[in-house]
Amino acid sequence: MKKVIPIFAFLSLLILGVFYFFQYNSEDSEFKSEIAYSDFIKRVRAGKIKRVQIIGREIQLLGHDGEAFETYNPGDPQLINDLLDADVLVRTAAPQSRSLFMALFISWFPVLFLIAIMFFFLHRMQSRQGALGRNGKNSKAKMYSEEQVKVTFNDVAGCEEAKEDVVELVDFLKAPEKFEKLGGKIPRGVLMVGPPGTGKTLIARAVAGEAKVKFFSISGSDFVEMYVGVGAARVRELFAQAKSHAPCIIFIDEIDAVGRKRSSSGLNNSNEEREQTLNQLLVEMDGFEGSEGIIVIAATNRVDVLDDALLRPGRFDRQINVGLPDVGGREKILKVHLQKSPLSDDVKIRDIARGTPGFSGAELANLVNEAALFAARADKTEVNMSHLEKAKDKIMMGVEKHTMVMTPEDKRLTAYHEAGHCIVGKLMPDHDPVYKVSIMPRSGALGVTLFLPEKDQYSASKRKLEGQIASLFGGRIAERLIYGDDKVTTGASNDIERATDLARKMVTRWGLSDKIGPLSYGEERGQSAVSDPATPAGVVSGNVAQMIDEEIRSVIERNYQRAENILRENMLLLDRMADALMKWETIDQYQIDDLMSGKDARPPADYVEEANALSLPRFESPNDVPALQAG
Repeated sequence: MKKVIPIFAFLSLLILGVFYFFQYNSEDSEFKSEIAYSDFIKRVRAGKIKRVQIIGREIQLLGHDGEAFETYNPGDPQLINDLLDADVLVRTAAPQSRSLFMALFISWFPVLFLIAIMFFFLHRMQSRQGALGRNGKNSKAKMYSEEQVKVTFNDVAGCEEAKEDVVELVDFLKAPEKFEKLGGKIPRGVLMVGPPGTGKTLIARAVAGEAKVKFFSISGSDFVEMYVGVGAARVRELFAQAKSHAPCIIFIDEIDAVGRKRSSSGLNNSNEEREQTLNQLLVEMDGFEGSEGIIVIAATNRVDVLDDALLRPGRFDRQINVGLPDVGGREKILKVHLQKSPLSDDVKIRDIARGTPGFSGAELANLVNEAALFAARADKTEVNMSHLEKAKDKIMMGVEKHTMVMTPEDKRLTAYHEAGHCIVGKLMPDHDPVYKVSIMPRSGALGVTLFLPEKDQYSASKRKLEGQIASLFGGRIAERLIYGDDKVTTGASNDIERATDLARKMVTRWGLSDKIGPLSYGEERGQSAVSDPATPAGVVSGNVAQMIDEEIRSVIERNYQRAENILRENMLLLDRMADALMKWETIDQYQIDDLMSGKDARPPADYVEEANALSLPRFESPNDVPALQAG
C-alpha cells in the first residue's frame, strides 16, 4: 500500500502535465523565435517584414528572408497604420479557446484526484477488515508448528523458580484428563513479569517445545493500528485460529501496549481503538464461548499499568516473576551461550559470573558475543579470559574513545579525580571492592572507577550507603586538594547528583535518618515529596520539609568531611595512584592492592615494556606508608 500511493500520485500528475503541454503547445506553428517589440517596429519601418498575423496579444511575423518570429502585442494603436504604410500583409484571428472538456477537466482535476485517493483508502480498509474476518490472511500472529519450536527447558537457565511454575502447564497440555478427573482447571492465562532480557519469551517457547504443541506469537503493538476495529478483528481472528489448532499456546509479548488501564472519564477518544481491542481480548479470554486447550502467556515489565480486569482470576490467573539471575544463574546462562564458542583453558566462567551482578540473560549473551568479536579481531582461534574481561569492561564502563585527544593537564586531573574515588572507596567500611580504575575516555565520561560487589546483594546497610556517598565525593575533593578551589571542574556533576539522590532516599524513603525517623515521604517511583514539583500540595508541612532538607544536607556534609579527611591523610598515596594511572591508563584490583600496601604497582597482565617500570617510593611494610588510615 505504501508503494501504490506514490505511484498513483505520480501518474496523476504526469497525466495532468501532458494535458497542459498539449493545451498550450498544440499549435503546429513555424513561429518559434521571440524578439522585442521595439525590434519588431524597427524591422517594420525598415521594410524587412513580409507578413504579420495578430492573434489576441500575440504577433507572429515572417521576414522577407524567410525568418519567423513572434512578439507580444502591447495594444499599440499605431501598429496597424505602421504595418499598412510598410506594405505588410496583415492577418488577424481570434485567440484559440479551450474545449469545454479540457476546461472542466483542468478545473475539477484536484477535486477528482482527492476523491479518488479517499475511495482508494476506504476500499483498502474494507478489503483488509473483510480479509481479517474471512480467513485471517492479514493476521500478524506467527504460528510455529511442533517441529519448528525446538526450544526446551534445557535451553533455559538462570530462572529455575519460573521454570518450576510453568512445568504443570506442560503436564496439562500433554495429559489434560489427569487434571479434569479431579475437577482441576489449568490457569487460563499466565503473566510473566520481569525486567527486559530475563528470558520471558524463551520460557514461553520452552513450554510449547516441551508440550509439543503449536505456538502463536504476536506483540501487543501488532493489535493496534490507525483503522478503527482492526485490533479487535485481529484478536478475534487470533483466537479463532488458536481454537482450530487446540491445544496450543498464544504468546503476547509486551502486552502493556494493548492492556493499559482504560480511561474512567470516557472523554478521551484518542485511545478508543486500543480500548476496543482490550475489550475484545477480555471477552475472548473469559467469554461465554469456551477456549479449552488454549493457554495465553503474556510478558511485560510494566505490570503496574495493566487493566485490573485483565489481571483478575479467570483471565491471567497466575503471575510469574522472572527476575535477574543470581551468581549461580549467571554461571548457567554463560555456560549455555559459551557452548558454541571454543574456549581456552584459562577461562573461568565462575569468575565472570561473580563479576557481572545485575546482568540479565540478554546482557550475558551480548557479553559472550562481544568476547567472540574481540577474539576474531585478534585472529585467535579460541576465546580466552582476557577477551571476556574486555567484553565485560566494554559493557559496564562503555566503549573506549581512542580518538579523543586529552591534554596532559586534563589527563592528570582526571587521574587525580579517579584516584580520589578509589582511595575513599577502598578505605570506607562495608564498601564494595574496587574492580578497575581507568582514565581512558569512554562513552559519557573522561574516566571511570568501577566498584563490584563480591556477592549478590539484596539490601544495603546505612553504613554502606554513607560509604558510597563519601566515595562519590572523593573525586571532587581530590581535585580541590591538588589544584585548589579555583580549578575545580564540572566533572563531578554526576557524582553530586547520585550522592544527593542517595541521601534523599535515606531520609525520605528508607527511614535511615535518626532525626526524621522511620517515616516515608517519597513517591512510589522514588520521587521525593520535597523536591518533586509534581507532588500534590499538602503531602508534608513546611516544618517537615525544612527538617528533611536539613537532614539531607547533614548526611551530605558529614560524609563529605569523612572523604576529605581520608584524602588529606593519604596525599602520598593519591600521588602514587595518579602516577600509575598516567602510565597505564587503567589499573585493576591487583595493582590497586599493591599501591594500597605501599608496593610498586605491578604491570598489567598484557603489558610488554617491563623495562619501563614505574619508579615509585618503596616501603618495607604497609605500616611504613605515611597516614594510610581509614578516617
